[in-house]
Amino acid sequence: MVSVDLSVDLGEGALPAAQESALLELVTSASIACGFHAGSPSVMRLTLEAALEHGVVVGAHPSYPDREGFGRVELALPPARIAEDVLYQVGALDGLARSLGTSVRYVKPHGALYNRMAVDHECAAAVCDAVRSYGALVLLVPAGSVAVDVATELGVDVATEVFADRAYLADGRLAPRTMPGALVTEPAEAARRAVGLAVDGCVPAVDGGTIELEGNSICLHGDTPGALRIAEAVLSELREAGIEVAPFVS
Repeated sequence: MVSVDLSVDLGEGALPAAQESALLELVTSASIACGFHAGSPSVMRLTLEAALEHGVVVGAHPSYPDREGFGRVELALPPARIAEDVLYQVGALDGLARSLGTSVRYVKPHGALYNRMAVDHECAAAVCDAVRSYGALVLLVPAGSVAVDVATELGVDVATEVFADRAYLADGRLAPRTMPGALVTEPAEAARRAVGLAVDGCVPAVDGGTIELEGNSICLHGDTPGALRIAEAVLSELREAGIEVAPFVS
């Protein structure tokens, strides 16, 4: 049986607590904001509690220090600063998690940092240094990106991620959010993309072609309009296709 993780980015203030809890009933992993682009200690703790209640694996979702731009503005930070900031955020979330009897199991950078890591060898190495120095964590990175090779070279456990609610460029990068159609908000379309990625490792590109992307985890964004309906449709179609939905890391 084909198996894939279904993850969601949460703790970003985009959803009421009840809706975040409803999403956590559907997914197997949750990447939780660590305060630099969104969230706060109290929000982090509440999201961790909800994830623990639903048996969802927890990951840290570190970002550039950019609350005004929601972490989606590129900042020319040097690699050493990136490593420090990632390490700080992972430690903050993991400390709260351990106070609840659980722990962070993986790290997935957010927004502009995530996109930079996908193409910038030095940035990817800085993130890897932070993850490796913290301990036994998996680094979740864009499928087909430079970051996969960098993590492998540096001996960091790595898993790959694809998106059901985002459009892709022909070169395999995510379409910029400023581009029309960059967000996939129709639940049925997101579900079709999820099944195609899980079964065939393929997804349509914005130019009308098809690209190949192999991912351990299919991601949804908590701040995508209609996120709950999208998650329901994706999970339903994955199961209908005979695909097991399970965490990529225990």
